Amino acid sequence: MTDLPYATLPIPNDWDRRGLPAWAYHSPALFDLERDHVFLNHWQIVGHECDIPDPGDWLSFDLLGERAVIMRGADGVVRAFHNLCRHRGARVVDGVEGNCKGAIVCPFHGWVYNLDGTLRGAARPSTFGEMKREDFGLKPIELSIAHGFLFIRFKPGPQPAVSDLLAPFAVDFDAYRMTELLPVNTPDWTTELPVNWKSVRDVDNEGYHVALAHPALQELYGRTYRDHQLENGLSMSIGWYGDAPGRGWSVRQYVRHSPERTDLPPHLQKAWTYYGIFPSIVFSMTPEGVQFYQDIPLSVGHTRLTGRTYRWANESRETRLARYLAMRIDRATSAEDQQLSIWSNESMKSQSFEGFHLSDLEYGLRRHHDSLRALLPILTVEDTPEESQIPALNAQMACRNHPPA
Repeated sequence: MTDLPYATLPIPNDWDRRGLPAWAYHSPALFDLERDHVFLNHWQIVGHECDIPDPGDWLSFDLLGERAVIMRGADGVVRAFHNLCRHRGARVVDGVEGNCKGAIVCPFHGWVYNLDGTLRGAARPSTFGEMKREDFGLKPIELSIAHGFLFIRFKPGPQPAVSDLLAPFAVDFDAYRMTELLPVNTPDWTTELPVNWKSVRDVDNEGYHVALAHPALQELYGRTYRDHQLENGLSMSIGWYGDAPGRGWSVRQYVRHSPERTDLPPHLQKAWTYYGIFPSIVFSMTPEGVQFYQDIPLSVGHTRLTGRTYRWANESRETRLARYLAMRIDRATSAEDQQLSIWSNESMKSQSFEGFHLSDLEYGLRRHHDSLRALLPILTVEDTPEESQIPALNAQMACRNHPPA
């Protein structure tokens, strides 16, 4: 194993091994608070600049009642807007991605916007009386681009600009040449689970389960796998492979065909690395490719898992084969994690569930819960509160924790 080039937080000798209370996984009132204080005011990843290389190319992103479109303008600049027409609020683009040839045309009444979001003209403008076009452009959304990736935030929030937030990972991301990525032929994937989003994160935020629940990963790198916690809601997990040939077909062939990346620093060679960003973004890197994935809450008991996959230019046939084999391993791992998420989420409604008792190997889960508690102090309440009282109780506790100056 190789030392990492950045400091990670030590696990305390004596720490609170409890998790969030069970009620937090099925409370509609808490979910409403999470919408405003955890998701809409934190950075969400949409894609990479390579996904929208030409003027008029766009990506869409929906989150808890808000709709965004990220588009490259005629001037080459990438911008983010609310995906709603200023006339009646219709979507100005529909779908996951596409291209607007020279202009954005609302499909409802035909209002036309320039690619920079300014209003070119309303259909039958004389019916609107006096109307200044400059007052009716698409509403902008905060956009931050780092290492080629596109992040948006619907509301101002506690996180800094993404480039500053990801500064601890900059050495690794630069080594992976993230700005040079290209999309694969089928770049995005999506699945939905009947679980609260926190149950997905609880599984993904610890490696204690790898040895038993993920036989392919255990065979590939389980002997060396480690989770590391950093400040500001960041985490990093890494496992090194190549010291054993592998028994299963996918692992055995992957170890055989994975490319030698001598251009990478020693700690990234023959490694699978995972970089977590609060609340629910993960970058996953292997020597032959990059993907990100994230959990999008749809309701208190329904979550969408989605992500995009990328490659580097001029990859060899062997590298392409290794990327395919890595995908097979990752697909099996994802299916295993999905089942674990369902089982874990089900347990939260059982009268026999008495809470978590966490291992040192699950300290990342505790850190994630602590980040949530800092935003929503109601989560420190163990006994199930009255649903109708949750917003007021949380506001009172937040005022006590952060009294006005």
